[in-house]
Amino acid sequence: MMSFNFSNPTNLYFGSGSLNRLGSLKLPGKKALVLISNGKSTKANGYLDRTLAELKKAGAETVVFDKIMENPVKDVIMEGAAFARENDCDFIVALGGGAVIDASSAIAAMVTNQGDLWDYVFGGTGKCQPLSNTGLPIVAIATTSGTGSEMNGFGVISNLETKEKIGFGNPSLTPAIAIVDPELMQTVPAKYTAYQGFDALFHNTEVMMSKGINKLSETIALSAIESIAEYLPRAVKNGKDLEAREQIAYGSTMAGITMQLTSTTAQHSMEHSMSAYHHNLPHGAGLIMISKAFAEFFIEKHACDEQFIKMAKAMGIHQADKPEDFITALLQLQEACGVADLKMSDYGITIDEAMTLAKGARSMQGGLFEANPCEMTDEDCAGIFEKSYR
Repeated sequence: MMSFNFSNPTNLYFGSGSLNRLGSLKLPGKKALVLISNGKSTKANGYLDRTLAELKKAGAETVVFDKIMENPVKDVIMEGAAFARENDCDFIVALGGGAVIDASSAIAAMVTNQGDLWDYVFGGTGKCQPLSNTGLPIVAIATTSGTGSEMNGFGVISNLETKEKIGFGNPSLTPAIAIVDPELMQTVPAKYTAYQGFDALFHNTEVMMSKGINKLSETIALSAIESIAEYLPRAVKNGKDLEAREQIAYGSTMAGITMQLTSTTAQHSMEHSMSAYHHNLPHGAGLIMISKAFAEFFIEKHACDEQFIKMAKAMGIHQADKPEDFITALLQLQEACGVADLKMSDYGITIDEAMTLAKGARSMQGGLFEANPCEMTDEDCAGIFEKSYR
């Protein structure tokens, strides 16, 4: 519990109105590749124009690449890297949610390294080569609260050809500057506010379950869990509730730190397998679908009872004295956020895929299984999918 390593070079500007500080900051380059999603919201809400104006004020030139989708794919990463080289960009500004910031790490690496992204991916069909050159520096501007990617140099990328979704990154790709301005999050629709909020929650709950938990990661994770559990229903109900947005943003950004201190568990491996095979499945939705059965597996094994009790207390059951109280708190939060009725079948998943998904989870991100508080076999993993299926 008292042994850990923490190193983070990111200069974090957190709080409402913090985007307005960008123009006065010393940037890590002169010409920015500005990454945004392929949706309309970043432009329609004025966030892109505001960011471009701030970058101009800071003396930077810009070009915009607007092709990042919800689950970023390898081919678009390679296209973005080529676009950055063609335009002589020397740093990246990632303006968006987790997908955009995840993509920025991969694009930053591939601007300066030869070959294909999958040459440098560890896991699945990746060729596990080390990066030869340092990637472009990154400025991350978060417009959603879910991944905490603004605080680390890792992201998750899909390969449509191989039907894989695998983490990629390197500590050297950690953003030089991160701006987390909850004012930019007020326009996220209720459904996605819930999905993203639960992603942030599970980053922290998985850290709490992990056998690598330490005093610092536990302290931060419990603080984040408390904020998310109390304020996520408010943010879902009223997206303009700035206090709620601030609290959820805090929980998400803190997860970016807790995940550096302590690994998440196989719950994330399992969901990445689900959305690798069913690309239209939002990551947070998939996590919600399997969360109850995943936690119950460890409760039945008595693998980390005290951790579940601590989380239940942080989630509002102050008299919690048994691990099952965490399940009660979890289900209450899902009901309060309107996500208790999500179904795998609505996204094309069939129950006979359970073992395929289990094996995919281990193949793509088997390292996260090692963080589980007790052993989980492929059969156990398939059983969780089956138990979660609707």
